[in-house]
Amino acid sequence: MLHSWVFLSLLSAFALATSDALTKKALNGNNEYLVAWFRLFFSVPFLVILRLFIPVPRLDTEFYLAFGCALPLEIIAMVLYVKSLKLSPLSLTLPFLSLTPLFLILVSYVILGEKVSFKGGAGIFLLLAGSYILNLREIRGGILKPFRSMIREKGSVLMIGVAIIYSITSSLGKMAIQHSSPLFFGTTYFIVLTIVFAPIALIMGRRDIRKFIGDKKYKNLFTPGFFYSIMIASHMLALSLTKVAYMMSLKRTSVIIGVIYGYVLFKEKNIRERLAGAIIMFIGFVMIVTAS
Repeated sequence: MLHSWVFLSLLSAFALATSDALTKKALNGNNEYLVAWFRLFFSVPFLVILRLFIPVPRLDTEFYLAFGCALPLEIIAMVLYVKSLKLSPLSLTLPFLSLTPLFLILVSYVILGEKVSFKGGAGIFLLLAGSYILNLREIRGGILKPFRSMIREKGSVLMIGVAIIYSITSSLGKMAIQHSSPLFFGTTYFIVLTIVFAPIALIMGRRDIRKFIGDKKYKNLFTPGFFYSIMIASHMLALSLTKVAYMMSLKRTSVIIGVIYGYVLFKEKNIRERLAGAIIMFIGFVMIVTAS
């Protein structure tokens, strides 16, 4: 019988990949700040309804500190994320989300002196190998050409930046959850994030806001927002039922689903090596997060 956390983790992966694919379609010719905010905005009603049924835990200073530090980083990551979706193919951007545990390991090594296990080291190797395979067709230009191609792909570089920020916000989020509850933190965090991000999105998208609303382009973000709310709720519920490493390992299958969406919806090329690279990076991700 399928465990509840397994179903919820896979649901979260599917909802995230679907929201990303639909968001990429909505980004065509539109301001990325407005698109990012409206996706959040349309997820809020579902989160508010869920929030009404969640008891408020006893909150302390550590919760507010983690919450407050994570918010500005989350906004930066969100903007980079949407810009990445706009600039480059899904199959060349989403796999780099798997790099988050790599940066977590580097941070813990520099700050705490923690060493990587053999399994974690093998996972790092697979992450690097997978990122190389994503651009394997470029090898005819030299053995280092796939890595150079990755650096030249703006969307890939931005998504690597997102992975770095997520390595920090995931730790802050874990701290906030430990001092509250998974569902309370998840719903409250994204509701507040939507409010805080609103003035930034309106200022950065001020030149496009009239046309965006006048042409009713914002309606294209309702479905991505709905799936985004499903992702948040299922993510937090799964997190409350199992270990973070297990849950995140299954949720990161969103990367593979996203690559498939790239081929089906956007007819992206070189899908075989990109799917192979994404799968190898996913395996490396699993090895790292389960190494401890």
